[in-house]
Amino acid sequence: MVDVALIQQCADPGLKPAIVEKFIAKAGSPDPLAVTVRSGNRVVLVPRPSTPDEAMALVQQHVGKAVVRVGITQYPAGLGVGDVSELKPDLVDACANIRMGTKLFAKVYRIVTKWYGNAVDEAFDDALDAWKTGNFEGKAVFSEPDPGDVKLAVPASADADRNEAATPEPVGPARPEPVDPNKAGIRIDLSGIGGSRPKSD
Repeated sequence: MVDVALIQQCADPGLKPAIVEKFIAKAGSPDPLAVTVRSGNRVVLVPRPSTPDEAMALVQQHVGKAVVRVGITQYPAGLGVGDVSELKPDLVDACANIRMGTKLFAKVYRIVTKWYGNAVDEAFDDALDAWKTGNFEGKAVFSEPDPGDVKLAVPASADADRNEAATPEPVGPARPEPVDPNKAGIRIDLSGIGGSRPKSD
């Protein structure tokens, strides 16, 4: 879990803290040095970096050859970079990563919300999918123009999601079994179905 004070200090002011918290919980990583490398639909296993320099070396090694996501927000490392030398160590700085990631996610969320026409809860889930894939409705969402001022829906908190998931849905009307066998419903013995027939001589 990312520190709330860090979120309030570093996150894009266009996003409410509840949105940022849910975004990081669903699409991010608690580790500021986290590097995720994907090639097509496959995840490339890379050693976990223990220093910012190791993390940057991993990023530089894979940018341009695969999709590389970095840091707390899993920011797309190669975005807007023409050459590996242009990569900045801000990618693995917790505050800078939150600032860049939430700014870009805010744009993605606005694009998706505008597509829906108004602020709906489904827009957040679709914005998360667009963040993870880089595409929305067949377009490269990161390079799309920002639609500007769009009212965003604040998703329910993670605690509310957990409480909702923990409450079992009623399956149907529960019918207690009658105690008196004379009042029981009709029962049929199905144990003979599919069994072998006795051989006749």
